[in-house]
Amino acid sequence: MKVTLFNVAPSLPKKLSRLIDIAYNLMWSWDMDMIEMFRRIDREMWENSGHNPVLLLGQVRQERLEAIAADDGFIAQMERAAERLDDYMAKDAWFQKAHPEENDLKIAYFSLEFGVTECLAIYSGGLGLLAGDHLKSASELGVPLMGVGLLYQEGYFRQYLNPDGWQQELYPDNDFYTLPIKQVRREDGSALKIEVEMPGRQVTAQVWEAQVGRVTLYLLDCNVPENAPADRQITAQLYGGNDEVRIQQEILLGIGGIRMLWALDKRPSVCHMNEGHSAFLGLERIRLVMEERGLTFAEALEATRGGNVFTTHTPVPAGIDQFAAEDMERYFGSYRQKLGLSREDFLALGRADRNDATAKFNMALMAMALTGHTNGVSELHGAVSRKMWHYMWPDVPEEEVPITSVTNGVHAPSWVSLDLATLYDRYLGPRWREEPIDQEVWNRVDSIPDEELWRTHERRRERLVAFARRRLQSQLRWRGASAGEAAKAMDALNSGALTIGFARRFATYKRATLLMHDLERLRRILTNTECPVQILFAGKAHPLDKEGKELIRQILHLTRDEELRRRILFLENYDITTARALVQGVDVWLNNPRRPMEASGTSGMKAAMNGCLNLSVLDGWWVEAYDTQNGWAIGRGEEYDDWEYQDEVESRALYDILESEVIPLFYRRDSEGLPRGWIGKMKSSLRTICPIFNTNRMVFEYARRFYLPAAERRRAMIADDFARAKALAAWKQRIRDNWQSIKVLDITANITNGLKVGDELHVESLVQLGGLDCTDVTVQVYHGDVDANRDIVRGRTAVMRCSEHSDDHVHKFVGDVHCRTSGQRGLAIRVLPKHADLGDPLDLHLIKWA
Repeated sequence: MKVTLFNVAPSLPKKLSRLIDIAYNLMWSWDMDMIEMFRRIDREMWENSGHNPVLLLGQVRQERLEAIAADDGFIAQMERAAERLDDYMAKDAWFQKAHPEENDLKIAYFSLEFGVTECLAIYSGGLGLLAGDHLKSASELGVPLMGVGLLYQEGYFRQYLNPDGWQQELYPDNDFYTLPIKQVRREDGSALKIEVEMPGRQVTAQVWEAQVGRVTLYLLDCNVPENAPADRQITAQLYGGNDEVRIQQEILLGIGGIRMLWALDKRPSVCHMNEGHSAFLGLERIRLVMEERGLTFAEALEATRGGNVFTTHTPVPAGIDQFAAEDMERYFGSYRQKLGLSREDFLALGRADRNDATAKFNMALMAMALTGHTNGVSELHGAVSRKMWHYMWPDVPEEEVPITSVTNGVHAPSWVSLDLATLYDRYLGPRWREEPIDQEVWNRVDSIPDEELWRTHERRRERLVAFARRRLQSQLRWRGASAGEAAKAMDALNSGALTIGFARRFATYKRATLLMHDLERLRRILTNTECPVQILFAGKAHPLDKEGKELIRQILHLTRDEELRRRILFLENYDITTARALVQGVDVWLNNPRRPMEASGTSGMKAAMNGCLNLSVLDGWWVEAYDTQNGWAIGRGEEYDDWEYQDEVESRALYDILESEVIPLFYRRDSEGLPRGWIGKMKSSLRTICPIFNTNRMVFEYARRFYLPAAERRRAMIADDFARAKALAAWKQRIRDNWQSIKVLDITANITNGLKVGDELHVESLVQLGGLDCTDVTVQVYHGDVDANRDIVRGRTAVMRCSEHSDDHVHKFVGDVHCRTSGQRGLAIRVLPKHADLGDPLDLHLIKWA
């Protein structure tokens, strides 16, 4: 059957035409007045649409549209919203004011998922929600950034549980023409499409765009007639399919994403890889420079790598995408030839040992090889990453492995409840939205009357209970429960009880059932009639993760206990809507992963923005945030080899904290019925967490530390027909060719028993440089405390000066070490490459120790 396709757009009265402009800019997703405006059109339809204004406007009855067009109050609200949008889009933000010289800067942010709003279901969890918040804060700050991702026909799965509690998955189709996105078209009106090579064929993708405030998010979609049925499925599901589908998606994202930006004439100065899924973009940037400028691979690498940023979110090697060598050759055999690389040289980009023929191609290793900046997503995760990847720099002290960190944040206006936002507006002023990193703004939380803060929080808990009851009733009906069973959902929970929230991806390391380790003790806590406690769980397990699904099943079985059914609930299909209800309404946000396996975590930040208190293992972001006054810590940051023992110890610690600290503090009320101690802790949490753990601070940090330096380096490398890139590539090859000839021949130091704190220790060393010169290397004294094995710990460096040289390439280097503290110390001499354009002396993975 031949089907002719056509699209029907909403027909709005002329007076309502600005609704279309507002609906197609996702700024509405964090503007509460705009959301209320759409809800006002038809509240039930707004909820049923999945909070999708485009679908709402297309489905609402024409007579209703005519009625609101005649409503002066609604028209005034719409005009205010339209004016606010116009002003927002037109005015200069921080970046334009601080860096007016950077008017040609373009930053492309690549991610396999984006969680901007619930109706655009192209996200699965924390990685995508972080990406969405990154775009929003880039918009707020005016950072010239574009998002690049994939548009999934089915998105991530919709979760439901069968009668036994086993997770099932549904994949409903997205109708792109009723979403707040638009198809990108060429000047002649035809759809913009790009092609990428797959084995034996070309795959076509069309381009869509979503406007996120000032930032445009571009999305590639393979469901087009030009493709074979199998290729149309490449963008069917997020994290669906096997390695074959994953490599195809990552080729489309990385290589196709760059080609799309070229087709749009939006060539980026800087590309930011949010995880290694998009790392193939580094290859495509190299190929294009080689093709356009006639450079070698080595020269094009130097021209592009400084303009790439790689953020890793994974604290364990198993979380990294890896592909078999035969698959890489099948997909990249002809592509690598365009790069001028042999099979071995190409595979070496993603291998720790180029001679290990059995090793898979590691996407994170390639990302690090093709980028100038690599970072983790919390201070602890940065340290974990340096340890995890230390084998790539085996001769370098672990703390010097060139991986830094930028701690994640959340976009405050997207997650703070309307009730609390109104309170903030009244007592903190509008700058809590506009400049959330200003500590002075959050210091004003002390001016909020305790009564108002607490009553506002209680209203949010009441709304959460109502939301949870409705959701539970819907879940029971879906499972085929009787009307009587479904009706019981309305007596679940207690709107005045201490409410704990646990919601996240159900990976086993997150230990969702730790609270169930001692069921009798948990039962006593939950059934205490004087101090009632209740728990809300939510989260999805990956469709192939049977262990994660088993955790969900265990929780659901516990909810059927007649004594506990009103006190423990599992909310199915965890999404942005559910997350928002939970972080805005619970009293305590529980997080108990196995340290150090939580790279960062952001849900606790969202809860803290709403006055919720965190109870967490000292992992991820909580290590940096916890100060004893703003929440509770489970343990003191211990790490265990015996997981069974760890669960025993930390579950007991969790019960102890609940029984001795959390519950008594919550129920300790004064004569006015207020828990003053609890409220004081809420205010401390707001004061210490909100100004730091927000994405405005995070994006500001990325801009200052990575984007601007990366753009400057790229400009330097491509200037004068890529002169410095060519010179650097040639210099690196000369260093590699001659490095093995370097030898540290002699070390002398004026070490005496009379050294005292404050003295200078003079050190001299003879170094044979072979075919290299003094200007090619830096010679350092590496010195510091020593441990029981006489290894230097917490080392420092002192650069030595080249004072003499001889005809046999032996050079004398001298330097001084300042003795700052007493005790036994150690020193060693090391040689590193040195060049004015070398981004990091460890880029070459070369170091020579005496």
